[in-house]
Amino acid sequence: MPGDALAESPATMTVSMAAGGHIALVAYTWEHPDDGPQDGLLVIAAAGEDGSLVATWGDSWHQKPAPMALPGAQGADAAFEFAGDYGGGWGWRIVIDTTRPENLRMRMDNVIPAEHATAEKSAGPYPVMITDVRRD
Repeated sequence: MPGDALAESPATMTVSMAAGGHIALVAYTWEHPDDGPQDGLLVIAAAGEDGSLVATWGDSWHQKPAPMALPGAQGADAAFEFAGDYGGGWGWRIVIDTTRPENLRMRMDNVIPAEHATAEKSAGPYPVMITDVRRD
């Protein structure tokens, strides 16, 4: 939840290319403090000639059993942002940040719709997972 501190745990991330370099695969692992080891996969591809992207995302804890489609794009810097609605105005956002050559960061945010905001939970995104990995 927005007021909860993020828990630290070991994580891995592997980025590879498939389909002749047209699709990026981002496989990751992490550990939930109560539910143990988890894993997920982002499959990223061009969505059109305008530079738009689309990701299909599944995660053993956050997004299961069916994967979620997340439209996206590359930002002005070296970050890629994907966002989608999962019902009732609630949303999910994943940002892959490649701006630092030695690190790769993946941030996942839950997005609270305005009608569900309270004094304790403001509308908009809050981080649920931040993964920083060192590049090999």
